[in-house]
Amino acid sequence: MKPPARTDYLAGLALGRRPILKLFLGFSVVSSLVGVLIPVIGYLWPPSTGSGAGSGRVKVGNTKDILVGQAKVVPMGNKPVIVLNTEQGVLAFSAICTHLGCVVIWDDTRKIIVCPCHDGQFNPVSGAVIAGPPPSPLPVVPVSVEGEDIYVGA
Repeated sequence: MKPPARTDYLAGLALGRRPILKLFLGFSVVSSLVGVLIPVIGYLWPPSTGSGAGSGRVKVGNTKDILVGQAKVVPMGNKPVIVLNTEQGVLAFSAICTHLGCVVIWDDTRKIIVCPCHDGQFNPVSGAVIAGPPPSPLPVVPVSVEGEDIYVGA
């Protein structure tokens, strides 16, 4: 008597070494492309923010925190602002460099606003470009002093 014919339902799913290697190679290529493209797309197409983000009046400290001749970078909503206490009074500018968008800092030794990315230099009284690659001055941010409290924004 003849043994019954073998019916192997999984025989069609058996993979050899080459198909498995091709599968892993394809997966690694696709995952590498996705890992590179997602940050690029996120950079080129930034998330939208609400129209009220970054607006409004914000208390950033008082005149005892920022003495004459000093400055401080503070958040105003979702944007940084540099607040300076000069001999002409308290001033505020956007802390985003007009060259490539780096956050500017206060150089206490030279008493100027400096962009650490490409050494852009800004006038602490007007926000005008003194040196470096920035194409335009820092935008002025409204500032008010009430008593000893310093407020930025409208």
